Amino acid sequence: MRVTINDVAREAGVSTSTVSRVIHDNPRISDETKARVRELMDRLRYYPNALARGLAKASTGNLGLILPNSSENLFTNPFFIEAMRGIGVEAQARGYNIMFSFSNNEEEEVGFIRNYIKSRWVDGIILLVSRENDRCMSYLRDKDFPFVVVGRPDNADSTLWVDNDNFHAVYDVVNLLIDRGNRRPAFVGGPETFSVTRDRLNGYKQALTMRGIGFNPALVGLGSDFSEAVGKSTMENLLLHEQPDSVVTTDDYIAFGVLDALSGTNSSNIPVVGFNNTLRGKYQNPTLTSVDVRPADLGGNAASLLIDAITGVEGVADHRIIDTVLIERETTAGLLPAKR
Repeated sequence: MRVTINDVAREAGVSTSTVSRVIHDNPRISDETKARVRELMDRLRYYPNALARGLAKASTGNLGLILPNSSENLFTNPFFIEAMRGIGVEAQARGYNIMFSFSNNEEEEVGFIRNYIKSRWVDGIILLVSRENDRCMSYLRDKDFPFVVVGRPDNADSTLWVDNDNFHAVYDVVNLLIDRGNRRPAFVGGPETFSVTRDRLNGYKQALTMRGIGFNPALVGLGSDFSEAVGKSTMENLLLHEQPDSVVTTDDYIAFGVLDALSGTNSSNIPVVGFNNTLRGKYQNPTLTSVDVRPADLGGNAASLLIDAITGVEGVADHRIIDTVLIERETTAGLLPAKR
């Protein structure tokens, strides 16, 4: 198996960005660190990627952005629109331009990344989702190419990433529901292959456990995407077997579908919580309680972290956590706002 920059960083006890700076003889890295990393590179027989070295010396002034959406629904999800806004503002302030591509699947995404790297169009890549066994991240690590991901990756210790504390965001919401007497909250989310779904589901489970409520898998429904239609069908299937007294979702559009499924049933007035605090949630009837994940801040910090790594800024953490805020509206009248 070929030794990668991640192997060197792990053995040396430093970040991959530090190893990259050693490779490029960055003056901000101490001689002691350079000597230790270079000794490990020799011992592990690690040979830096020539293309990555060339890019580091000749900046393009561009960042590549990979959007996990097809052309039909590219701009329908407000989360991605806001994240792109934050990325664009930060990149422009730092003198960078954005090139973006949208895709239908991971194979297409890897293809776009491959073209970006081979054509030397960009200095780094921003990924807007983190998946289990993510092929884009695997390819970028194999090429030793700078990248950042919005979402906590599987190999968090060897990757630049920005995210919310999704575990505690849902943990807090479930505790608030329980405080109101709701002891049968349902969880309706998107695909479990996404780290955001897994982290929020784990927060849901842990909150139940800590409050002495047994976890009931039948109260959990996971759909194929984060759309309103999937939210509705997933909730309808759940209602065939269970009667929850509240619902926590992982996206406002899933929540809209859940509210549609509950309409006209004996559960139509139970509390429902969404995520992302979309504009529609403020004006629909009833207005939707939602966790504001601050997507513009997520995008802006992702761009900032990547540019710091590309330009050799020293002493910067490999990840950043963006606070969330629970915005209470009519679907959970009586809940108190919570911030983490």
